[in-house]
Amino acid sequence: MTTLKNDRFIRALLRQPVDMTPVWMMRQAGRYLPEYKATRKKAGSFLDLCKNPELACEVTMQPLERFELDAAILFSDILTIPDAMGLGLYFAEGEGPNFKNPVQSPAAVDKLFVPDMEQELGYVMDAVRTIRKELDGRVPLIGFSGSPWTLATYMVEGSGSKDFAKVKGMLYDDPASMHKLLDVTAQAVTQYLNAQIAAGAQAVMIFDTWGGALTTRDYKSFSLNYMQQIISGLTREYEGQKIPVVIFSKGGCQWLEDQANSGADALGLDWTIDIGLARKRVGDKVALQGNMDPTVLYASPERIREEVADILKSYGHGTGHVFNLGHGIHQHVNPEHAGAFVDAVHELSKPYHK
Repeated sequence: MTTLKNDRFIRALLRQPVDMTPVWMMRQAGRYLPEYKATRKKAGSFLDLCKNPELACEVTMQPLERFELDAAILFSDILTIPDAMGLGLYFAEGEGPNFKNPVQSPAAVDKLFVPDMEQELGYVMDAVRTIRKELDGRVPLIGFSGSPWTLATYMVEGSGSKDFAKVKGMLYDDPASMHKLLDVTAQAVTQYLNAQIAAGAQAVMIFDTWGGALTTRDYKSFSLNYMQQIISGLTREYEGQKIPVVIFSKGGCQWLEDQANSGADALGLDWTIDIGLARKRVGDKVALQGNMDPTVLYASPERIREEVADILKSYGHGTGHVFNLGHGIHQHVNPEHAGAFVDAVHELSKPYHK
């Protein structure tokens, strides 16, 4: 077992003392980096890149070579599970993800199954093992999955959506089928994250990208309920080390108290809430991750530094804060601005941990 040289990310998630606020960025391995674009071109396609453990490791490490980040996150895609269920994932140029076999009837729901994690999804576990070896304890590795509800939106719509007409149509007209779809997907996500933990992930995150599209009643029933089911089935300690769990419902800050009761160790926040207010609402029950508006990175390094200072001041003294963006970094951001962001967090946060 490799000892972590930098464990402040794990410590902050567990609300243990740290010397400075840890920071990483959602989508930190991605299109804003020229080296990522070169590796993706070498891979041939985005999906080929995801399914090549050596190249997935290469792009996972790229941002760590540029920035003093406190965590690495597995390079993969949230739609690996539905693809392994036989839905036929493909990426059309300029269109994003699509499925050849969307789930749009009770019969299609009945065909869904939990994939074998070391067979159909073995390339993900191979990537985790490869990355852990390459990291050699430098920083922790985050594993992740989409939430059942977010996966369902793509599985039923067959692609991305702005109005969620098909998936919400199923939710309202045939809730039994929707619950059945979400249950099998939750079982798959639980096994998927546990397999990542066994392969070497030292923290896991559930991305509920589209939870905020639901009403309060439906969020609790069709999204949070299934994330709680997953959390209750996760490996929370492995090889003597605690494995923190983060959940992130984009657009879901109105439900923070319910999320804080989910069993997760930390909640991700988007940029629509003041982090100090969020801290008051959840108390010391969970850590918080977030929550700078990603578009601030288009501003000058001086302005980025001011925004970092404001968020740190709002959170206040003590541990339990992992600094991050409120969503993924945009592809046209200048990498130097991302570097200024990371450096500002480390420098300006030290007085809050004395």
